[in-house]
Amino acid sequence: VQLQASGGGLVQPGGSLRLSCAVSGFSLAAYSFGWFRQAPGKEREGVAYYSTSYGETYYPDSVKGRFTMSRDYATNTYYLQMSNLETEDTATYYCAATTMVTAARALGIFGPSIFDSWGQGTLVTVSS
Repeated sequence: VQLQASGGGLVQPGGSLRLSCAVSGFSLAAYSFGWFRQAPGKEREGVAYYSTSYGETYYPDSVKGRFTMSRDYATNTYYLQMSNLETEDTATYYCAATTMVTAARALGIFGPSIFDSWGQGTLVTVSS
Protein backbone atom coordinates (compact mmCIF):
# COMPACT_ATOMS: atom_id res chain seq x y z
CA VAL A 1 0.00 0.00 0.00
CA GLN A 2 1.59 3.23 -1.16
CA LEU A 3 0.36 6.77 -1.53
CA GLN A 4 2.36 9.51 -3.18
CA ALA A 5 1.26 13.11 -3.00
CA SER A 6 2.41 15.71 -5.51
CA GLY A 7 1.46 19.06 -6.98
CA GLY A 8 2.53 21.44 -4.24
CA GLY A 9 4.28 24.70 -4.92
CA LEU A 10 4.25 28.45 -4.51
CA VAL A 11 1.03 30.27 -5.33
CA GLN A 12 -0.20 33.81 -4.73
CA PRO A 13 -3.15 34.54 -2.45
CA GLY A 14 -6.37 34.04 -4.36
CA GLY A 15 -4.75 31.51 -6.65
CA SER A 16 -5.47 27.85 -7.27
CA LEU A 17 -3.55 24.61 -7.06
CA ARG A 18 -4.41 20.96 -7.61
CA LEU A 19 -2.77 18.25 -5.56
CA SER A 20 -2.63 14.62 -6.64
CA CYS A 21 -2.34 11.44 -4.62
CA ALA A 22 -1.26 8.41 -6.63
CA VAL A 23 -2.37 5.20 -4.97
CA SER A 24 -0.76 1.83 -5.59
CA GLY A 25 -1.13 -1.58 -4.07
CA PHE A 26 -4.87 -1.46 -3.56
CA SER A 27 -8.08 -0.30 -5.15
CA LEU A 28 -9.60 3.07 -4.29
CA ALA A 29 -12.89 1.29 -3.72
CA ALA A 30 -11.51 -0.60 -0.73
CA TYR A 31 -10.57 2.45 1.34
CA SER A 32 -11.81 5.81 2.47
CA PHE A 33 -9.48 8.76 2.01
CA GLY A 34 -8.53 12.01 3.54
CA TRP A 35 -6.41 15.04 2.79
CA PHE A 36 -4.59 16.62 5.72
CA ARG A 37 -2.24 19.50 6.24
CA GLN A 38 0.28 20.49 8.84
CA ALA A 39 1.78 23.94 9.22
CA PRO A 40 4.99 24.48 11.23
CA GLY A 41 4.25 24.41 14.94
CA LYS A 42 0.66 23.27 14.44
CA GLU A 43 -1.17 19.99 14.69
CA ARG A 44 -2.11 18.02 11.62
CA GLU A 45 -5.64 18.85 10.52
CA GLY A 46 -7.98 17.31 8.01
CA VAL A 47 -9.19 19.40 5.07
CA ALA A 48 -11.21 16.86 3.08
CA TYR A 49 -12.60 13.38 3.60
CA TYR A 50 -14.27 10.87 1.30
CA SER A 51 -16.16 7.91 2.65
CA THR A 52 -16.13 5.16 0.03
CA SER A 53 -18.72 3.11 1.89
CA TYR A 54 -21.16 6.03 2.15
CA GLY A 55 -20.22 7.73 -1.12
CA GLU A 56 -19.94 11.18 0.45
CA THR A 57 -17.42 13.92 1.05
CA TYR A 58 -16.93 16.17 4.06
CA TYR A 59 -15.04 19.45 4.36
CA PRO A 60 -14.41 21.43 7.54
CA ASP A 61 -15.60 25.03 7.57
CA SER A 62 -12.06 26.35 7.12
CA VAL A 63 -11.95 25.11 3.51
CA LYS A 64 -15.59 24.51 2.58
CA GLY A 65 -16.40 26.14 -0.74
CA ARG A 66 -12.72 26.52 -1.63
CA PHE A 67 -11.41 22.92 -1.66
CA THR A 68 -12.82 20.02 -3.66
CA MET A 69 -11.80 16.39 -3.35
CA SER A 70 -12.21 14.06 -6.29
CA ARG A 71 -10.97 10.69 -7.52
CA ASP A 72 -10.21 8.89 -10.74
CA TYR A 73 -10.69 5.16 -10.48
CA ALA A 74 -9.10 4.59 -13.87
CA THR A 75 -5.77 6.00 -12.73
CA ASN A 76 -6.15 5.15 -9.02
CA THR A 77 -5.60 8.79 -8.12
CA TYR A 78 -7.17 11.20 -5.66
CA TYR A 79 -7.14 14.94 -6.19
CA LEU A 80 -7.54 18.02 -4.05
CA GLN A 81 -8.49 21.11 -6.02
CA MET A 82 -7.76 24.21 -3.96
CA SER A 83 -9.10 27.60 -4.98
CA ASN A 84 -9.07 31.11 -3.53
CA LEU A 85 -6.03 30.16 -1.50
CA GLU A 86 -5.12 32.14 1.58
CA THR A 87 -1.80 32.59 3.35
CA GLU A 88 -3.25 30.50 6.18
CA ASP A 89 -3.42 27.55 3.79
CA THR A 90 0.38 27.34 3.74
CA ALA A 91 1.33 23.88 4.99
CA THR A 92 2.59 20.47 4.00
CA TYR A 93 -0.33 18.49 2.60
CA TYR A 94 -0.73 14.76 3.00
CA CYS A 95 -3.10 12.17 1.61
CA ALA A 96 -4.09 9.18 3.69
CA ALA A 97 -6.25 6.08 3.55
CA THR A 98 -8.27 4.14 6.08
CA THR A 99 -10.23 0.91 6.05
CA MET A 100 -12.69 2.25 8.62
CA VAL A 101 -16.28 2.01 7.43
CA THR A 102 -18.02 5.20 8.50
CA ALA A 103 -19.54 8.41 7.24
CA ALA A 104 -17.35 11.19 5.91
CA ARG A 105 -18.27 13.54 8.77
CA ALA A 106 -17.26 10.82 11.24
CA LEU A 107 -13.88 10.49 9.51
CA GLY A 108 -13.40 14.15 10.32
CA ILE A 109 -14.33 13.62 13.96
CA PHE A 110 -11.97 10.67 14.37
CA GLY A 111 -9.16 12.57 12.66
CA PRO A 112 -5.68 11.43 11.61
CA SER A 113 -5.43 8.59 14.14
CA ILE A 114 -7.70 6.25 12.18
CA PHE A 115 -5.79 6.66 8.92
CA ASP A 116 -3.16 3.96 8.63
CA SER A 117 -1.58 4.61 5.24
CA TRP A 118 0.05 7.96 4.49
CA GLY A 119 1.74 9.67 1.59
CA GLN A 120 4.97 11.60 2.05
CA GLY A 121 3.53 15.12 1.88
CA THR A 122 3.78 17.98 -0.57
CA LEU A 123 4.48 21.58 0.43
CA VAL A 124 2.03 24.35 -0.47
CA THR A 125 3.16 27.92 0.08
CA VAL A 126 0.69 30.75 -0.37
CA SER A 127 2.54 34.03 -0.52
CA SER A 128 2.73 37.21 -2.54
